[in-house]
Amino acid sequence: MARHVQALGPPRATPQAASPHATAPSASPTPPGDEKAALGALAEAERRTTEAHTAALAAAPGELARLLASIAAAGAAHTYLLGAD
Repeated sequence: MARHVQALGPPRATPQAASPHATAPSASPTPPGDEKAALGALAEAERRTTEAHTAALAAAPGELARLLASIAAAGAAHTYLLGAD
C-alpha cells in the first residue's frame, strides 16, 4: 500500500519553516451548486487523471505500468458512468 501511495500520490512539498507571515493553505474549490454540473466537474477531473495515468505508461517499468493501466481503465469507467463524453 505504501508503494502505491508513493507512486500515485501527489508530489510532496518541502516543509516550510513556520513564520508569522506564512499564509494558510487555500481552501478546496467549491463544487458547482447543481447536481448535473457537479457530476460533470467530477467526470472532467476523473478524465484528466485517467489521461495522466495513461500518458505515464510509456515511461513506467513493468509492474508500475500494469498498475497504472488498471487504474486508468477504472478511471475511464468512472468517467463513462459519470456521463462525460
